[in-house]
Amino acid sequence: MNISYNWLKRYIALKDDADSVAKILTSIGLEVGTVEKVQTIKGGLEGLVVGEVVTCVPHPNSDHLHITTTRIAAGEEPIQIVCGAPNVAAGQKVIVATIGTVLYSGDEHFTIKRGKIRGEESLGMICAEDEIGVGSSHDGIMVLPSDTPVGMPAKEYFHIEDDYLIEVDITPNRNDGASHYGVARDLYAYYRAHGQDIALTKPSVEAFAVQSKSLPIQVSVENTNACPRYSGVSIEGVTVKESPEWLKKALTTIGLRPINNIVDATNFVLHEMGQALHAFDADKIAGKHIIV
Repeated sequence: MNISYNWLKRYIALKDDADSVAKILTSIGLEVGTVEKVQTIKGGLEGLVVGEVVTCVPHPNSDHLHITTTRIAAGEEPIQIVCGAPNVAAGQKVIVATIGTVLYSGDEHFTIKRGKIRGEESLGMICAEDEIGVGSSHDGIMVLPSDTPVGMPAKEYFHIEDDYLIEVDITPNRNDGASHYGVARDLYAYYRAHGQDIALTKPSVEAFAVQSKSLPIQVSVENTNACPRYSGVSIEGVTVKESPEWLKKALTTIGLRPINNIVDATNFVLHEMGQALHAFDADKIAGKHIIV
């Protein structure tokens, strides 16, 4: 069972780090095999900051390069950076890779170093979105909103947070631990037994309410021994599209490939509560009748 440390924190306010949590889980019968650091973007955007292009002039020895002075920390003098992007201009807020930053492209990587480009010193790199892994565009550098604070770490701007994948070896008698909420519940019991005042937060269902019954789908269970209960709900006005970033990130961390908002929602609930779900297209259910 793959458990995301950050996902666990939706239900319990963990103060222990992932390795300590893994030891606790093993001690209470949910043996942990491995703990692996997971980065949604390789390198975690370390060394990348928000900068402001103060000046931008043509490079004297090139017909496409520009020499910029770019401030990368509030109150400090700007540094010189040579940039080849066609859209670079004074006044822009941009993402800057500082000297020593490691940028990744697949399995390859390179380190930003102090150097000269066509005879002009360059002390960093102004980045396009594909160069730092936050998108696929290489039409030009990323231009951020004008109110973005200079010096803000890029990982903070893009809400990049490292996670830890905790691999729990579930034995047949511990199906209660086959979900994030189940693991959180066991951790809650451990902490309470050891005198710690900690809360367990259940997923909220406050926003759920039956608004109409205009789309009835009949359910028939033919073998109640094999299936004691089968429940369903019909949802109208659904648009199948890409899932929000938080949902894609949660699934990717535990090794699932995001598909779309409908499939991803069912997979999220499965790994959240241990309850298997399936979504049907109502228009394709023959006779509006599900037979189990």
